[in-house]
Amino acid sequence: MTAKQKLILALDVDNRSRALEIVDRLSGHIDIFKVGLELFTAEGPSAVKEIQDRGKKVFLDLKFHDIPTTVAKAARAAARLGVFMFNVHASAGSEAMLRVRDEVVAFSLKEDRPRPLVLAVTVLTSQNGDVLKTELGVQHSLRTHVKHLASLAKRSGLDGVVASGQEAPMIKEHLGRGFLIVTPGIRPSTYPPDDQKRTMTAAEALRAGADFIVLGRAVTNHPDPEKALEQICMDIGTGG
Repeated sequence: MTAKQKLILALDVDNRSRALEIVDRLSGHIDIFKVGLELFTAEGPSAVKEIQDRGKKVFLDLKFHDIPTTVAKAARAAARLGVFMFNVHASAGSEAMLRVRDEVVAFSLKEDRPRPLVLAVTVLTSQNGDVLKTELGVQHSLRTHVKHLASLAKRSGLDGVVASGQEAPMIKEHLGRGFLIVTPGIRPSTYPPDDQKRTMTAAEALRAGADFIVLGRAVTNHPDPEKALEQICMDIGTGG
């Protein structure tokens, strides 16, 4: 894949107009746009369709986490929307992930439509080992927990995981090169700290084994977003 094909831009805004403005402005640099909780809650499926009508792919980042039947029905709705990829929480459990896989495959075959990639969220990049232990009661290490959830996702037939670049080499070694990794928390080295704790630059994440990287505020809040993207692509190309 080219650098452009590996980039996903997060549309972390609360209205359709602003989202489409970003898509139109940066469509020459980006093929995949991420619609998350904020935009989807504000504008609903129409936001997804309008991005797709512009010839772009959508990563629907709603992190489904519920009982298996509800998650499976949500997965069918995502497939019906025609999204390129969507995600569930691995901590929803293997039954939920198996139901999601079966539901999406059945729908895509019945409707003769491309099957979306289905990813499992492991541990949010805003969390670290201390949060897992003191707040969530996970007593083993963060790396062990990510490895366990990623393994569960693969055994359940999902296409890959959403995981920090810091865990990407371990996941690839344990589960194989064909198991996809989408890495959020991408920050240029000059970007100030925020609520993300486990971050990397784009080049570092790709070297670590990420197949797709998610960019967000470091681009959309930049005074010159095109320049920011060009610099990121240059860094990727030179390994910087």
